[in-house]
Amino acid sequence: MEELIAKRYIKALLSDSDIAFAQDVTLVFETLAKFFENKNFLNIVCSSDVSRDEKASLLLEAVKSANSQRVNNFIKLLVENKRIAIIPAIAEELRKNLADMTKTYSGVVLSNTNIKAKTIKDLSKGLGKKYNSKIVLAFEKTDFNGIKVEVDDLGIEINFSKDRINSQIIEHIIKAI
Repeated sequence: MEELIAKRYIKALLSDSDIAFAQDVTLVFETLAKFFENKNFLNIVCSSDVSRDEKASLLLEAVKSANSQRVNNFIKLLVENKRIAIIPAIAEELRKNLADMTKTYSGVVLSNTNIKAKTIKDLSKGLGKKYNSKIVLAFEKTDFNGIKVEVDDLGIEINFSKDRINSQIIEHIIKAI
């Protein structure tokens, strides 16, 4: 639900703006969203004992470095409409929106064996070429028996399971006999 509300606010915020503004705003809101991981900060902005003006001034102080009247007005609007709690969702949606605007996506390669950096780079290039975008992949060692490539923003999940390949080979041999 928060994502839908966040998308509507983002649409209004980014209307008639360029990529540079979108990058700046995304950076500001990603930084602001990190404050929400702090329990004390969360208690202050969600408390009914703290006035709207105090909440607004706290948030405005946090985004002062953006030096943007548009961002300041956006923060005031969020406070006025009691939508402060969706700031982390706004940050995530801004990140996705910026990725779509720049066609730059990040993903992860999961495996229980080490994969060479060149192989990951080749996977990035191949996927980027196929999807006409720039894809940056990072490696994560997990207990997955095979290789899995995930790029969530594009909905890509490629999976090569050693167990599945072995069972298919056995099936094929049995059929051949």
